[in-house]
Amino acid sequence: MQDFAGRVAVITGGASGVGFGQAQVFGDLGCRVTIVDMREEALQAAAETLRARGIDVHPLQLDVRDRVAWERAADDIEARWGAAPSLLFNTAGVNGFGPLEEASYADFDWIMGVNFGGVVNGIVTLLPRMLAGGTDGHIVSVASMGGFQGSPSAAIYAASKAAVINLMESYALTLPAQGIGVSVLCPASVRSDIAHTLDRRPAELASGSSFITDERFIELQRRLYAGGMDPVELAEHVREAIVADRFWVLPFTETRDGLRAHFDSILAAYDDCVTDPDAAAERARTFDEYRAQSARLRDS
Repeated sequence: MQDFAGRVAVITGGASGVGFGQAQVFGDLGCRVTIVDMREEALQAAAETLRARGIDVHPLQLDVRDRVAWERAADDIEARWGAAPSLLFNTAGVNGFGPLEEASYADFDWIMGVNFGGVVNGIVTLLPRMLAGGTDGHIVSVASMGGFQGSPSAAIYAASKAAVINLMESYALTLPAQGIGVSVLCPASVRSDIAHTLDRRPAELASGSSFITDERFIELQRRLYAGGMDPVELAEHVREAIVADRFWVLPFTETRDGLRAHFDSILAAYDDCVTDPDAAAERARTFDEYRAQSARLRDS
């Protein structure tokens, strides 16, 4: 994708942080932008700022966990712009820190519901409309560097982002042939308000939480993210990935060595197992045959 002018872009979590950076960058490129967020006041403030830049923006209040609301939103978006989206940015995300052994069902339901369920809901709702639109498109989902390995204090967040990475890898195996590019963005520290997402936790999922709410800890998180990458700079990396039709968006080079060590430890685990090489070769042959037959059945 080279030309963004006139395209309809939908950005979840678009009222602040990473999503707002995307709204600025792709709005400046001429996209007609729908920013989606739960917070009406933040939405209106973001929309006012974007309009002052000359960006055509449509603020839309939506809980990304709500599938029924997603369908209404999709109809609203098409009615507003007279066209289906060709760009979808699944950016909304929440986090919480606490001991995993004390995590509640509500902790899992909230973070998985937003971080993974929100991605699923956005794609399942909008992808058929994007395909029916008959033009090329692109889907970008925000995961995290934390999605590549477990975490002692943000385990649910890490698991949700691991699910996003894997899901987008699967979409990347099928959608490009249908004209829809796929990218996954894995940030590390970004200048955002994610340290304060506990303030937006729904009341029905607030009881029995394991997450740390101590003001000193929240302030520590706030200072950490205040020194992160600017969201506009991050959105420029996303733009470059879309133009280059590149799947991985990994602009945090300071994480390279740690990620390499993690994957090296996985590969090294093969050396701990002594197996029959002939049996391994036969299993591989059988699997290759199955995969080839499955592809033929899928394409027939």
